Amino acid sequence: MTLDFSKLDTNQLLEATYETFYMTIIALIGTFILGLLLGLLLYLTDKDGLWENKILNFIIATFVNVFRAIPFIILILLLFPLTRFLIGTIRGPNAALPALILGAAPFYGRLVEIALKEVNKGVIEAAKAMGSTTRRIIFKVLIPESMPALISGITVTAIALIGYTAMAGAIGAGGLGSYAYYAGFQRRIFEIVLVCSIIIVIVVFIFQFIGDFISKKIDKR
Repeated sequence: MTLDFSKLDTNQLLEATYETFYMTIIALIGTFILGLLLGLLLYLTDKDGLWENKILNFIIATFVNVFRAIPFIILILLLFPLTRFLIGTIRGPNAALPALILGAAPFYGRLVEIALKEVNKGVIEAAKAMGSTTRRIIFKVLIPESMPALISGITVTAIALIGYTAMAGAIGAGGLGSYAYYAGFQRRIFEIVLVCSIIIVIVVFIFQFIGDFISKKIDKR
């Protein structure tokens, strides 16, 4: 089979690549903040936690489990009313952000909870014995001690987010997924789909490399 790239619009490809990076980075920031908050609450309100609270833990865990269970493409559709209310439209990169964040944050929240549970309890007990407040324990012990695992977790989440942006593109969010689907698949131009797939793989490798590099730099073990 002979490949013909003459129908590949470089400007549209560059714009789609920018939109994919834009959606991924902005959603990743929101996911990190919300996911870290969810993970901390899951950890702190769990049995023997600093804020042990069965009811609150159950509510947060239910929220996390429900949003993790809903397939992303369905979640986008369910969040159309919220997206229209917040963004004013259901099309474009910005419109994809609520679904991207709410789809990825619960996943990352569980990774945060796991990372926090791996922190040596002796270190936490020592901090408590020295009279450290809960806030100090969180920001001076829990987060610093679990940072390599938190970075590894957000790297895994970033890879998932890139896949989510491709799915969101299929329903008008823009990005490489949108360009591959509308300009490539629907018009039967295989070359566009191929190029978009290659760029998405490259983007994945970029995020993976950055995440691994940072994680190794801060890991003092």
